[in-house]
Amino acid sequence: MCNAFFGGTMSEYRALYRKWRPTDFDDVVGQSAITDILKYEVASEKLSHAYLFCGSRGTGKTSCAKILAKAVNCLNPRNGNPCNECEACRSINAGTATDVIEMDAASNNGVDNVRDMKDEIAFTPALLKYRVYIIDEVHMMSASAFNALLKTLEEPPTYVIFILATTEFHKLPTTIVSRCQRFDFKRISTENIILRLSKIAKSEGISLTEDGAKVIARVARGGMRDAVSLLELCAGARGEVDADLVFSTVGTGNRDGAYRLIRAILDKDYETVYGTVNDIVSKSGDIAVFWQEIIDSYRDVMVVKNTDRAKSFLDLTDSEYESLSALARDFTPARLVYHTSILEAAMADMQRAFNAKRSIAEIALTRMCEARTSMTPEALALRVDELERELSRLKLEGVSMTSVKPADAAAEKPKTVAAPKAKESAPAPNPEPREALKSEGGVYKRWRSVVSRIGEIKRPLEVQFNKSAAYIKADGTFTVAMNAFFAKMLSASEADLSILRGVIAELEGKPVSEIRVEIEAMDSARLDDLQGELIENIDRS
Repeated sequence: MCNAFFGGTMSEYRALYRKWRPTDFDDVVGQSAITDILKYEVASEKLSHAYLFCGSRGTGKTSCAKILAKAVNCLNPRNGNPCNECEACRSINAGTATDVIEMDAASNNGVDNVRDMKDEIAFTPALLKYRVYIIDEVHMMSASAFNALLKTLEEPPTYVIFILATTEFHKLPTTIVSRCQRFDFKRISTENIILRLSKIAKSEGISLTEDGAKVIARVARGGMRDAVSLLELCAGARGEVDADLVFSTVGTGNRDGAYRLIRAILDKDYETVYGTVNDIVSKSGDIAVFWQEIIDSYRDVMVVKNTDRAKSFLDLTDSEYESLSALARDFTPARLVYHTSILEAAMADMQRAFNAKRSIAEIALTRMCEARTSMTPEALALRVDELERELSRLKLEGVSMTSVKPADAAAEKPKTVAAPKAKESAPAPNPEPREALKSEGGVYKRWRSVVSRIGEIKRPLEVQFNKSAAYIKADGTFTVAMNAFFAKMLSASEADLSILRGVIAELEGKPVSEIRVEIEAMDSARLDDLQGELIENIDRS
């Protein structure tokens, strides 16, 4: 991908990141809690002999290590920051300072490498005040190398400072950790990454859209280095960097493709399901990458189902969030658990059987469409949940399940208790003033809960109550004001009216026989008036 855009090498691809790499502590994004401590230690000359920087990739560990190496050797430090102008700072920035040694433990992880380092430590720095050893990915050292390093960390010379960096803290021996001052670098927030990318794009003359910056930040997963590198890669297209360009550059589709597949799974649309997999394969896409997008989408659905503040926890564009919210309404907790269990198992299978990704994906998607094809505990839980919901729906519709003796089975059938037909008002009544409604009893505050519960039982019926409102008359009658077309449909359906009465009875804790419901057709202006009064009452309560 890099060569296709630049026609050059990877070093050219990383040029933008090197240019915008932080040069002092104040320029490090999202790690102010750490940089403030480091600045204080440098300014007060209370330095530790060994530092341990932990955190995920691209969060500033190596950058802070180099800044610290400059700060402790700077000839004119400014409130703990290096001046970047003196001879020591310039030599470290240019990479020519022999007293600042960077080691990659991934390739220098043997005991011999540590012994060579111990031999060098015996000599004082050639030009600088301190000799600084920056050891990256220190967790990859061998056990013997750790033992050799431990001897040095226990009694280091006063002119030597060690800075160890790792992305996998749990792999480090406790003996090493206990001899270092530890700092945990957190993932950089999406907002901070977007601000940094916007600043870089403006300075470099790159046309970057808001959605494009948001997608780059999401793909980077909290790593500033990856975000800047991806911006540079997208900028090589010599056009506007928007969300579509970012998706095509990283080799994945946007979330809309994942949402369409999830909708097809819910609708048991096998043609769309298999067609989606076929499109990915025919376009030489990686099914495993797309599979991760699906897993991430299910995680987002889970967040939306469980909290009202989901938007603050999700890195999604506005259109993606709207599509996700529509999907989340059609998921029950049992179905969500069943689908995610299959997705996780399929991802593990893809990693083991690299050449069978398509087959694994299609088999998994087929099982997700129909729970009866699986006998896992999650599938059985989903089937039980669906049966319970169906029984609940039948009960609310007024179906009485009577016991029938074997001898009379042919003669008797389950009886349906017909509820009294609700009265239908005139299609276009004269609007009543809002004060009159209050005198009759006021708006029904639980109406939103009623509509939500109806959606759990019968999703198509919930749609009819779009922009509806309800109020209670003085005699206790529940009057539902709604669009004239839907009012006529609802009044003609005894089953739907039974569900409505049953849900109200369930929420009010009363028998269904005591619930009286009227359906009233209203014009849009009066409906808006009622909805506004409903919101006011809810806010006051």
